[in-house]
Amino acid sequence: MSDLAIISADSALPPNVTGTVVTVGTFDGVHRGHLDVLARLVGRAAATGRPSVLVSFDPHPLEIVNPVAAPPLLSSLEEKLEVIAETGVNYFAVVPFTNALAAYSAEAFVNEILRRRFRMRELLIGHDHGFGHHRAGNVGVLQQLGAEQGFAVEVVEAVSLSDGQHVSSTSIRRALAGGDLVRAAEGLGRAYSVGGVVVHGEGRGRDLGFATINVAPPSSRKLLPPVGVYAVRVQTPRGPFDGMMNLGPRPTFGESTTSLEAHLFGAEGDFYGANVRIDFISFLRDTRRFANAEELTRQLKQDREDAQRALTPFIAPGNLNGYPGTINFTQSVA
Repeated sequence: MSDLAIISADSALPPNVTGTVVTVGTFDGVHRGHLDVLARLVGRAAATGRPSVLVSFDPHPLEIVNPVAAPPLLSSLEEKLEVIAETGVNYFAVVPFTNALAAYSAEAFVNEILRRRFRMRELLIGHDHGFGHHRAGNVGVLQQLGAEQGFAVEVVEAVSLSDGQHVSSTSIRRALAGGDLVRAAEGLGRAYSVGGVVVHGEGRGRDLGFATINVAPPSSRKLLPPVGVYAVRVQTPRGPFDGMMNLGPRPTFGESTTSLEAHLFGAEGDFYGANVRIDFISFLRDTRRFANAEELTRQLKQDREDAQRALTPFIAPGNLNGYPGTINFTQSVA
């Protein structure tokens, strides 16, 4: 487990840290390309004896610069922390993204934020990265600044899937929007997930013989797969449980709001107030309206069989049938 320290935009680095190895970006989803950058960052930090620092932003820069074009998010800040905490990165710096920051030139951003606040001596960036006003801080500009100001710049090439397509947050969003969980998991290196707190529901599932946990809807900025019934694995304080989940409305009961309601196989007792993570494993069927409770119960029994069949290849928690394992997380906040 990593002793990841979370630091403010004013750095909060210990005074004995005189130089760092830095990467910077939104890191939405913390996908396989991001993980490759972070692995190289940690490697360079070990080789140089300098701490590693990941500088990221909240909110997503496009929410400030061009809200209409801002994409739905693959990961909340908390979900990013969960993954980053396992990478070996020493410090995770969250910089509030504001209009004032958006106006910084690339040179000002490097000097004021990366060098002065975070004491950067080396910079690792993705091949297509850009920051500063109008994203002028591209690879060429950064390499020139590094040569002039005496910091090293390493450019990390894209990670590709078996079909040659580059992994990106955009491609993962596209896969999820189309319901392609396998493609999304290949890009992420783990199942796509949503986290939340278990809240009280109407108790209908228990009356039908399928007790459920109801998870508070995430932020409207969080991207969810299409509405439907899914085979899921749910990480809970009591350990992981296989299950099935309805994502979306409950038309049989005349409810049109989106809900996340999961039946956990073999779970007993309640989970109210617990933080859980729902990993989407397989799509089972569309959500639809049933004539009565008996018809719905028959379908739920079929859903349970279908979910158990879909989950059979995933023998152990995190063994996503050949995908890198789902990570269990801890974090240490400084």
